[in-house]
Amino acid sequence: MGGHSIDDAEPKYGLAVTGVVHPAAVLTNAAGRVGDDLRLTKPLGAGAVATAAKRGFAPPEVVAAATAVMKTLNRDGALAAREAGAHALTDVTGFGLLGHLHELAQASGCAAEVEAEAVPAIEGVIALLADDRSVAGGSRRNREYAETFTSFEDSVGEVRRRLVCDAMTSGGLLAAVPAGAAMAGARVGRLVDGVAGAIRVV
Repeated sequence: MGGHSIDDAEPKYGLAVTGVVHPAAVLTNAAGRVGDDLRLTKPLGAGAVATAAKRGFAPPEVVAAATAVMKTLNRDGALAAREAGAHALTDVTGFGLLGHLHELAQASGCAAEVEAEAVPAIEGVIALLADDRSVAGGSRRNREYAETFTSFEDSVGEVRRRLVCDAMTSGGLLAAVPAGAAMAGARVGRLVDGVAGAIRVV
């Protein structure tokens, strides 16, 4: 059935949103091409901020920055990806950047390369991730899984490794677009020839 069991003081409610799309307009995660640029529409780190907030050491301004990111709709990002001629598209949520990129690359029959320093972080998150207490349980599991298909260059520091595995809530979109295509968002890497789903972080 799925779903979450939550025991909190605050009341909560959930929604389900459905819609329709023309078959010719569907963007899947399975049509990326070798050479495509990878564009990310939102910075990462909401999982770290939420964890630090629960544990009482997240600065209020960092919580506010993360909240603003989570409140931002993906509508504009989706339109930008379509205008850029995206071949493949996915969101970046609970499995982190590497987990969702792995799915996209594997379904597309490609490998991927990620430039660690190009991956954007919510303001204040890099400092938070230096503290092991900010790493959520889901992010730790993401890291364990990612290490089965990811190789990290020695130059990639621990904080950056944590960032690309951060379990996001209301994350952005990851688009595989033709190389050099103009699109809002950070260029974080590219699809390359290699074992389908394998990722190299440099």
